[in-house]
Parts: sequence; structure tokens; C-alpha cells
Amino acid sequence: METRDSESTHAQREETCKLIQETVRDFAATQIRPNIRIWDEQQFFPREIFNQLGDLGLMGMLVPEEYGGSALGYKEYVTAIIALSKVDPSVGLSMAAHNSLCTNHICMFGNESQKQTYLPKLATGEFVGAWGLTEPNTGSDAGNMRTTAVRSGDGWIINGSKNFITNGKTGDVTVLITRTGEPGDKHGATAFIIEKGTKGFTAGRKEDKLGMRASETVELIFEDCHIPDSQRLGEIGDGFIQSLKVLDGGRISIAALSIGTALGAYEAALAYSKERKQFGKSISDFQAIAFKLADMYTDIQASTLLTFHAGDLKDAGQKVTLPSAVAKYHASETAVRVANEAVQIFGGYGYVKDYPAEKFYRDSKLCTIGEGTSEIQKMVISKEILKE
Repeated sequence: METRDSESTHAQREETCKLIQETVRDFAATQIRPNIRIWDEQQFFPREIFNQLGDLGLMGMLVPEEYGGSALGYKEYVTAIIALSKVDPSVGLSMAAHNSLCTNHICMFGNESQKQTYLPKLATGEFVGAWGLTEPNTGSDAGNMRTTAVRSGDGWIINGSKNFITNGKTGDVTVLITRTGEPGDKHGATAFIIEKGTKGFTAGRKEDKLGMRASETVELIFEDCHIPDSQRLGEIGDGFIQSLKVLDGGRISIAALSIGTALGAYEAALAYSKERKQFGKSISDFQAIAFKLADMYTDIQASTLLTFHAGDLKDAGQKVTLPSAVAKYHASETAVRVANEAVQIFGGYGYVKDYPAEKFYRDSKLCTIGEGTSEIQKMVISKEILKE
């Protein structure tokens, strides 16, 4: 009986994933694909797209139904990110940061009042969420952050700055990690929820980026920003520990983003290789090109299996520090390799903006940097396997 129930659940989830793929494909074809180039060239953040993604249930995928969410798991969530990122990785990136970082942090560690206040608006896309950990002088070394929160009466005074914050300017609510203890102390950081428009909180410069240009990346500035203690997320000193748990899931998101980016580049190269004729036949008939496509396909398949495996473990409530780091590392490096080969297959046309390969090439590189560089993933992986 249990086996039958489990088979039934598996079939239902597969059907849900298929529906998500079709929904995102149809939505992206009409609302995203026609605008990709202009958004990329203008670095335009398409806020309305995220309102519409909210209408489709994609902005609160991991949020329980009682807070207006879709109450889905990582299998469905990964499926959605891949489908979006195949078309425009920029949109996939912003959707992932909203879901897995800001919204998921509140979902995992917020109190009931905070969940009731913020999750329904985030889940419907009425609010766009941001998450602030990285600083100008502390990227991988987050334990030595300089942004501080100091007790003041019944609240806190925050000073400092964050950078490379996805959705940071447009975001209606930001989960911010601050230092409340000594630098380097794993219990020296605390998380807060800060709303856009709070006095002393402003968005600074928007970065002019190589790729992912329709995804907003900005600096956040805090100058004597006073917030009440009711905006604190969890216990004082737990901010860094919370962040590591949030990032375990976030790395699955970036792995999915990487797979979508790689798939977009691969499918474009595959189609082009069949159409492009040289020496009287399609270039896909030449072993040099066919073998490139075989390697691209194989790498994507491996990354996909690793990522869905990590998602399954996450859904089962198991620790995913190691599998999420493995998936993120493999998938992000795959995205770069596949996008590079796609440009090569397109030849001269791969280098011009009238064809899709060059954008996937530019977008792919962020995957090896965001939410922990490839070097950090190797540190995490080696630390975990050496424990065994």
C-alpha cells in the first residue's frame, strides 16, 4: 500500500512538473522572449514580469498554502527555474533569489507575525524580495562583514553597506545579515527584515554587468537606519548560521539556473548545427561538431541528475550541504563550458548579438560566482568529505 501511495505521489509530481514546464514555456514565449535583447541592452528590470510570475504561482513556490504560497517542493521549483532560464537566465536569476533567499529565509526563520505580514505579498509577486549578505570587502569572507546593527532602546541602528544584491533596488523587502558581535564569530551576526522606504536605507549604484543584465544588481546603503526589534529574524547571533542553511537551498537554485542556461545554449547550438551548411552538408554531420554536442549533452545530463538529487534530499528534510555544493559546482562549470562550445559551433555568428549564443556565454559566468564561487564550493565539498 505504501509503495502504491508513493508511486501515485511520484506520478502526481511528475505531472505537476510537466504542467510547470508547459506553463513557463508558453509564458516565456509571449512575455519574455520578444524582449530579451532590449532588456539586456538597457539593463531593464522587468518588474511586471515578476507580478505575472506571481499570478502563475511561481514567486512563492516553497511557501505553505496558508501564507498564499504554492506549497511545492524543490523538484517543482528546480523545474521552473530551468524552464525560465532556458529562455532568459536573467529572469531565472531574479526569480531564484526572490524565492530561495529572501522568501525562504522568512519562511524558515520568521515568527508567525512576520510570516503573516510578508509571505502572502512575496508569494503573489506583489512584493519582490532581496537578500543582503555580500559586502564590498567581504565576499567569500562573510564572517568579517562590516555592516553592524547596534542596540538602541527597543530597536536597532544599522550602519554599513552591501553590494552585488540581486533585486536590491526594486525589492520591496530585504532580508539583511548584519554583524552584532565580534568579527569572525559564527554567533556574531543577526538577520533583519527591512522594508523599502525605511529611513536611512537607500539603494546605491546599479552595477553595469557583463551578463545577467536584466537582473538588477545594486549596492545597499545603511546610514543610521533605525528599525524596531520586531523586524529581527530569529535569535540574536543566529544570522550567519541561518544564512548557511538558506544558502544550502540557494545553491540548488543556482544549479538549476546553470542547467537552464546550459540547455538554452545547447539547444540553440544543436538547431544551428543542423541548419548551417558547409562543404555541402550540415555541420552537425562533421564529427568535430557532433562530438562537441555529445559532450555538452552529457554534462547537462549529469548536472541535472545531481541537482534533482539534491532537491529530493532537501524535500526529504535531509542535510544537503554536500549534495547542493556538488550540484552547484558541477552545473555552474557545465554552464560555462557548454556556452563556450555553443559560441564555437555558431562560429562568427556566435560572436554577434543577432544570435543567442553570445548572451548565454555572457550570462553563464555568473553561475560560477554567485552564491559561493566554484572555489568556495570545493572548500565546502572537501570539508564535508574529509569529515567522513
